[in-house]
Amino acid sequence: MATKPQSSEIHSGIGFRIKKNITRCDRKLLQKLSQFETPDISDMMNRLYTINQNIKNLINDQKIIGTACTVKVFPGDNLMVHKALDIAQPGDIIVVDGAGSTTNGIIGDLIATKAKHRGIAGFVIDGMIRDLPGIKEVGMPVYATGVTPIGPLHRGPGEINFSINCGGIVVNPGDIICGDLNGLVVIRQELAEELLEKLLSKKVSLKNYIENVKKGEFSNDWVDQILSKNKCWISD
Repeated sequence: MATKPQSSEIHSGIGFRIKKNITRCDRKLLQKLSQFETPDISDMMNRLYTINQNIKNLINDQKIIGTACTVKVFPGDNLMVHKALDIAQPGDIIVVDGAGSTTNGIIGDLIATKAKHRGIAGFVIDGMIRDLPGIKEVGMPVYATGVTPIGPLHRGPGEINFSINCGGIVVNPGDIICGDLNGLVVIRQELAEELLEKLLSKKVSLKNYIENVKKGEFSNDWVDQILSKNKCWISD
């Protein structure tokens, strides 16, 4: 008996849905967190919330921090990225789960230009982009895995403001994205205030330690203590 071929029809609901409103962090909290670099933030989260280093800022050295407007696309398609321009608010970072596809570019210079006019702070894309010279001219930070001349499709399906996977890390709508030359970290919105307290409490001691190291004033006794505790064999 012949099997019925699968339909290419796109169905509404799971996999094809949009959530317009999300809870965002207070802007003052974002400003306070922006004073810290991603290595310090990552350390305070036990190094567990760092996006894969293959996703890099391909445009400039500008630091970004903002609320995640999450987008999940069918690999090679960017219909929902276009719609996200209507959903995201000024200061948001559009984070796209492109499933790491290396075929089509998810955004180009025109989307970047539109996003800049809408006040979007940047893009983080688990996938490719195109029109690199044009995006550089726009000047908006865009983190992605690489560049291709192949353009996207505009069919769907996809989702906006639901949980996604970007660079190996689950990103929820409303989470805080922080990016700099070191990479990208994801801060859970509900943990942001606690994290800030920890960062501030360690800020002074870390600053003093760094200043002493620059002056050559440091000891490696702590290394010997760890080696001794773990009974490391050392030969003359």
